[in-house]
Parts: sequence; C-alpha cells; structure tokens
Amino acid sequence: QVQLVESGGGLVQAGGSLRLSCVVSGRTASNYAMGWFRQAPGKDREFVAAITWNGGRSAYADSVKGRFTISRDNAKNTLYLQMNSLKPEDTAIYYCAATFSLTATRPPILTESEYNYWGQGTQVTVAS
Repeated sequence: QVQLVESGGGLVQAGGSLRLSCVVSGRTASNYAMGWFRQAPGKDREFVAAITWNGGRSAYADSVKGRFTISRDNAKNTLYLQMNSLKPEDTAIYYCAATFSLTATRPPILTESEYNYWGQGTQVTVAS
C-alpha cells in the first residue's frame, strides 16, 4: 500500500515562495507517476502539476506555469512543488497523488481520476 504525506504548507505574503514536499512510503516512488492538485474553499479540486515516473517530463496548469516547478528525487522517495511568486488565488489545500506507471512513453497524468493514491493535503494560504 502506498502512503503519501505532504508537508511544507503555511502562510506566506503575496509574491513569496513555498516548497511543498510529499514523501512516499510503502512502495518505491520510482514506480509511480505523480502529481499535485489543489482545492480552494468552495471549489472543486483542480490539477496543478504532474511528472512522469523518472522525472523526464512534466506538465502544468496554465494558472501556475512559469511560477511553479514540480520535481522528484526517487532516491529520497520524495516529490516536490516549488511555488514562487505566490498569489492570493493560490490559496488552497494542496494534495499530492500517485499512480503506478512504468510506461516510458506515457506523458504526465493530468486527470484526477487516474490517480489511485492521495495524501491528506497541506494548507497553503497567501495573504494579499
């Protein structure tokens, strides 16, 4: 069973930065494609960023492109999300997700329903 634990959320001023981490336990992280999603109050959960199992390719929502960077360190079983130039509209609970994938040609997974494992979330609040 895969377990995901996020950390790194908090309160930050607009324009600031945060780095989220997601530690994978129970299985080897390198066997899994992973992604970040977020859910703001009163809104549906939405895609933020995704990365292939080997970190070779990544994808981003238009709203975060150029400001957020997804990366992974499979030796540490950890997924990251570096968030720069944060805006109040980035305020949300951020979730990491994983799904088994060793297909070399499969692109980053953007669809929530394709992920089998989810963390409990970490709150990010951006003050204006």
